[in-house]
Amino acid sequence: MTDKFDEYELLKKAKAGDADSFEALIMSCKTKAWNIALRFMRNENDAMDALQESFIKIYTKLNTFRGESGFNTWAYRITVNTCKDILKKNKKYKRQESLYTTGEDGEFLRDFISDDPTPEEETFQKETARELSDCINMLSQEQQEMIILRDVHGFSYADIGDMLSIPAGTVKSRISRARNTLKELWMEQKQIENV
Repeated sequence: MTDKFDEYELLKKAKAGDADSFEALIMSCKTKAWNIALRFMRNENDAMDALQESFIKIYTKLNTFRGESGFNTWAYRITVNTCKDILKKNKKYKRQESLYTTGEDGEFLRDFISDDPTPEEETFQKETARELSDCINMLSQEQQEMIILRDVHGFSYADIGDMLSIPAGTVKSRISRARNTLKELWMEQKQIENV
């Protein structure tokens, strides 16, 4: 939602109990919140459960939203925290399947494929995406969060800081460490393949 006045008005009405205004706010962040939940939970059913739980929390906590960040950023923070809470409670989710798998090709894999690749290019891109996804899965939970929020979803350092309740400078350093670790894992994988 780009118009801050519209967001303010919708928030005001939603806090007063207007269901249509709340729905409009949720619709403005639903797609990205779904993608965040899917990347954290790693399968559609668990992601849907996490998303529904997130939206219930957003609804019940709406009156506590003070507007220090945008509504969407606040909603994404709740989604991230809900996913993290579920993952902590249920260890079964850890390493259950590839971080980005959502279907036969996987949503993340499609991001790597251009509009008209040759068959060779497509095979190479899918293999590279799979290898990268495997390396991301080897990162710590904190490092995965950083890569997902910054490099996959493109959130700003400030937005990530708001979502995770940490300073933007801390976000930058954590992202830098996560990228360095990912690079090291990637290089190790390449060396193993060449042996």
